[in-house]
Amino acid sequence: MLLHLSTLKCLALGLLVTVAQVALAVSWAQPPGTWTERYRTLAQHDSYWFANIIDRGYGTTLPPVDHKEMEVSNVAFFPAYPLLAKAVRRITSLDTYAALLVTAQLATWGFWGYFFLFAQRWELSLPAQTFGALAIAAHPAAFYLVAGYSESLFLAALVGFIYWSTREGPTARVLAVLHGGAMSATRIVGLPCALFPVVNSIVTKGGDRANNFRERVWRLRAPLLVTAFSMLGAILFFIYCQVRWGRWDIYMLTQHAGWAIVPDYLAAFRPRNYRWALPPYWDTSVVSQFTSALAGWLFLAIAAVELVAAIGRRSGWRRRVGLYFCAAIIYGISLAGVASVQMESMLRYDLCVHALVVLGLLHFLREFRLVPVFARALAMSIAALVFAAGLALQGYYVWNFTQGNWVA
Repeated sequence: MLLHLSTLKCLALGLLVTVAQVALAVSWAQPPGTWTERYRTLAQHDSYWFANIIDRGYGTTLPPVDHKEMEVSNVAFFPAYPLLAKAVRRITSLDTYAALLVTAQLATWGFWGYFFLFAQRWELSLPAQTFGALAIAAHPAAFYLVAGYSESLFLAALVGFIYWSTREGPTARVLAVLHGGAMSATRIVGLPCALFPVVNSIVTKGGDRANNFRERVWRLRAPLLVTAFSMLGAILFFIYCQVRWGRWDIYMLTQHAGWAIVPDYLAAFRPRNYRWALPPYWDTSVVSQFTSALAGWLFLAIAAVELVAAIGRRSGWRRRVGLYFCAAIIYGISLAGVASVQMESMLRYDLCVHALVVLGLLHFLREFRLVPVFARALAMSIAALVFAAGLALQGYYVWNFTQGNWVA
């Protein structure tokens, strides 16, 4: 029996999952103390940089200092998350770190709300929704959604952007632009993800039969406008940098100087970047290397399965291409950035890729209404083992992270 959810119920379910994630993370947090003290340990590492930006604004030398020193050069993060956290601090009178956590967790609620709205749109069964939610929540890096990081805001803005971009009407387009602007102002990878409406429109319409280029562009005017306005979040940040320091690319210069990031945009096509050695669970750098290889294999597997499904029978693959496009963009650009630093943080960056792939998989599985009982039982057993292992690993990472150790 299909579960039809109202928008209010979707938001309620999203809140329930968010609260469960926060409760799990706090229960795993170290060192022992009051619940409030343990909760506050979810602000670590990058949270200090965001707090610095909130408290003193952006500041840098020219050129940026050649090591990580936030009091000298802190233009290494995009502005949406600290700006929203600053607004939350002003509204609630919370301190900076509490405001960062509350902002991230409100964004997590937004992401889960959109997850269940997609489930409602696609008429997913209750078991399918449960499977999808657990598949995302059990990712070893899923605790970053409720930590003082920008992953949840980026993911909420991205999924909301996709949701509204695939609806018709002027209101939906305005909401898509608002989400898209937040997305591109949160992480640099949001800039190419803003192409989703154009890619989705071209693919879902099965090719444009217009006679000339001008007519093709005119038919794509709505998605092109949504894309253009959605890119303004990042573009305005670059303009700000140009006006203030005379260098629009100060963000990239700071990443290079402080984090030794040297982008290699062909990294996804270099075999040396795929390391298949089974990693020890405690070494998150090696886990990140393994994760990047596993994700690359997963994209090839998805392409093969979708191709077979499209050739062999009627398939809704066109409606999933946009999701895969954004996942591939995030994966490719993230890999390009961290290839020079031994894939550091790829486990965390993979979380957003993973969420989009899970959404694509759920849409794909809805086409299989009749599945043999044996196959279903086997799949559920395997999934239960994988989810248990993922949550156990996540618990260890939270324990490590909240002690101030680097994870991912």
